[in-house]
Amino acid sequence: MPRRPVAVLGECVADAFADSSAGHRPGELALRVLPGGGPANTAVALARLGTPTRFLGRISADPFGALFRQHLRGSGVGLDACVNAAEPSTLAIATFDPQGQAHYSFHAEGTADWAWTAGELAALPLADVDCLHTGSLALVREPGGPRIEELIEELPGRAGGRPTVSVDPNVRPLLVAPAVYRARLPRWCAAADVLRLSADDLGLLLPGVSPEDACDTWHRAGVPLVVITLGDRGALASLDGRRLAVPAPPTTVVDTIGAGDSFTGGLLHHLGQLGRLGSGLDRLTLDEVGEACRFAARVAALTCSVAGPNPPWPADLQAAEPQAAELHENGRPGPA
Repeated sequence: MPRRPVAVLGECVADAFADSSAGHRPGELALRVLPGGGPANTAVALARLGTPTRFLGRISADPFGALFRQHLRGSGVGLDACVNAAEPSTLAIATFDPQGQAHYSFHAEGTADWAWTAGELAALPLADVDCLHTGSLALVREPGGPRIEELIEELPGRAGGRPTVSVDPNVRPLLVAPAVYRARLPRWCAAADVLRLSADDLGLLLPGVSPEDACDTWHRAGVPLVVITLGDRGALASLDGRRLAVPAPPTTVVDTIGAGDSFTGGLLHHLGQLGRLGSGLDRLTLDEVGEACRFAARVAALTCSVAGPNPPWPADLQAAEPQAAELHENGRPGPA
């Protein structure tokens, strides 16, 4: 039976990196621009892995928008439901610390990604999807964020049950104060079935709180499945309070851009393969959560092994299996 699509609602971002290899003249800064943005990265990961994926975004008509469309289509993501936006694209300029962790400065005022109207959102094709994934800046920035909140709360059901709702807060404190996320997160948890976030997100949302206690807090708010990725310590998954730890696969890290987004894509892809999206989530077991998280960790590790937000294809996963075995013998884990 053909699988129903996963819809991903959120932003595309032009990720710019200083390019020291370019032959530019003194006094110039050369930037290499790659298509990114947390939701777009997740859509790419899902589609490359083989999940029918529909991206729901407001994509600009500027040159960055053309880059986004080429990248998403080339990865197999459906764009028919995207809004052709008059506003410019969002730009993020990344720098790296010695561990390959990216830090961003954003140019995001008045850009296309947050300008959702109620009419645009009402027109999105959601009645046939098994899952709607959203989050990141599109869920928290005005004016579109509150409208997306209302959408996931009022998501129409379909024959066989309501689509699974997945949320990744992806906290960006340079653009939105963490206090804003803290105030709105209980509302997201009440509407969501899956909450995936990073250790950095946890530190900003619940400073000083352990991952286990944070999971319990968010379960009480209503979300049944919480997965916290912990970098090179792997991930913690909690299904209604029953928990398991998943180690990070060994890998050589180039950078961590898009690793969490790829993890989310891998997680949702594998849950879909198990028949656990949509109404099937009610039958989800902890063993299945562990299986899905281990797969997602492999997807994230491969994303870390290349530059930029470049999730793997199935052939990359197959080719990496013997390399992973060799790295395991050398004891070099990488972040998930």
